Amino acid sequence: MRHHNDAPEKDEEIEWVSKSEMKRESHALRKLGETLVKLQPHELAKVPLEDDLKEAIELAHRLHNKREGLRRHMSYLGRLIRTRDITDIQKALAGFEHKSTASNAKFHKLELWRDRLIKEGDKGVNALLSEHRQLDRQKLRQLARIGRKELAADLPPVAYRELFQYLKTNIGEEEK
Repeated sequence: MRHHNDAPEKDEEIEWVSKSEMKRESHALRKLGETLVKLQPHELAKVPLEDDLKEAIELAHRLHNKREGLRRHMSYLGRLIRTRDITDIQKALAGFEHKSTASNAKFHKLELWRDRLIKEGDKGVNALLSEHRQLDRQKLRQLARIGRKELAADLPPVAYRELFQYLKTNIGEEEK
């Protein structure tokens, strides 16, 4: 029997969550756990985790070859994460993602410079040296010339790769 005092007030809204939404949330937290398990040890050390979560992740690493046990353990890890505030964990993972995106962009920029040097020759070398004065003009010209010859003769791209490594080493250190 319900008394008038038990009825929810008009200002109080009851938030109904569908079963499907709860499942999506559960799967998302399980995915977060899988992401944590896949991290390298040096990355995992940078993520703010409580001791029980760290132990559960370490156990997941030991269960990597036991398929069903790992599946159940990942569900357990998702339940552990569900009881926590995950904003700090998500921020740390987003930082890793940002670093990865930045390194990919840098990698593509170096590839573009390499291709431009081989295609344009001295004109490309001059353009690159206007941005990065510390580079060796002679080495760039030599590698670009040999790279063009390799491409024209359909030879293995030895100088092509060497040019990329030179750019990666010398431009990469400057931009860090």
